[in-house]
Amino acid sequence: MQSQLQQMVEKLEQLSPDRLVEVEDFIDFLQQRDTDRLLRRSFAQASESAFRAVWDNDDDAIYDSL
Repeated sequence: MQSQLQQMVEKLEQLSPDRLVEVEDFIDFLQQRDTDRLLRRSFAQASESAFRAVWDNDDDAIYDSL
């Protein structure tokens, strides 16, 4: 892992300041995307128990096999 990180640092050192801004923006984008995914997953898990009564009922059981 360290050698891969060192390779990246060496490549970053060769970039122009404008390109470094782009790289930083992309890193920020990736981090935000990961955060958003984690939040969506957390919200889905939190609401699952609330919706279980709606999803798991005899009247709608026929739709379970679709």
